[in-house]
Amino acid sequence: MLQTTIANAASAEGVGLHTGVYGRIRLVPAPADTGIVFRRIDLDNFEIEAQGHNVARVSYATSLMKHGVLLSTTEHLLAAIYSCGIDNIYVDIDSIEVPILDGSAEPFMQMLEQAGTRKLRRKRRYLKVLKPLEVIEGDRRIGIYPADEFRVRCYVDFPHPLVGQQEVEMLVSPETFRHLLARARTFCFERDIEPLRSMGLIRGGSLDNAIVLTASGVMNGPLRFPDEFGRHKALDLIGDLALAGLPLLGLVEAHKAGHALHTQLVSRLLADPTLWTVTTRDTVPKEVDAPTVSALSTIAAD
Repeated sequence: MLQTTIANAASAEGVGLHTGVYGRIRLVPAPADTGIVFRRIDLDNFEIEAQGHNVARVSYATSLMKHGVLLSTTEHLLAAIYSCGIDNIYVDIDSIEVPILDGSAEPFMQMLEQAGTRKLRRKRRYLKVLKPLEVIEGDRRIGIYPADEFRVRCYVDFPHPLVGQQEVEMLVSPETFRHLLARARTFCFERDIEPLRSMGLIRGGSLDNAIVLTASGVMNGPLRFPDEFGRHKALDLIGDLALAGLPLLGLVEAHKAGHALHTQLVSRLLADPTLWTVTTRDTVPKEVDAPTVSALSTIAAD
């Protein structure tokens, strides 16, 4: 019911997935009502708030920009911070891109666990959804609906023997995210590697930070989960939803969506204040202590 920050600083370093640029990040405690704020320490601590109005582009990753200053591939780190219920934090970074590390949110969760959590003397505010909102593009769609908790349902469908149709549905909490999603890695298809590199992307990609799918299998197995692909897409979804700027109370359903639809949903939601209200836990049912998971499975074709 109270806002939180981290208790101590924690650091990591590594290469950026798309730029290939080596960078260092340091998580730093922040005061109440700060939110999640990136500070480009290589540019005189220039601040970029993790909010929907700072979304720059969403081609294969979610990038933020403010006054021409860019920061790329924020979604894995944001997913960890948001799911852990950290309301206020500075992310100091000396590069244009958040390090990809092992391609999952697990290293960031380890950083947050190392840093610990500290409560602040200010009530936590939530963005509670009051009316449904949907964004549809062909067979891809995403919607957000009223609920008294933060729940996601994510469906993916890739024509590959190891992927196919997968669906994840869960109540988002530190426990569920840590055990069900955090270790799920980003992935790509072998056939797409050269086209992506010709576009100036995945310059830092390797078999150490992404699953690579061949025509009939996986180049660098074993998988961490049979449905690792669906789980990672749910992880990406949560990271993009963090750009709402406050903890969400709502159900989000994503069907074959990606970063572009995720961030469109956030932008359209924030642009229409009749769809939501800002509240505290005093006015909504108290969250349960134990995590609950409705379903997490690979599903057969309809």
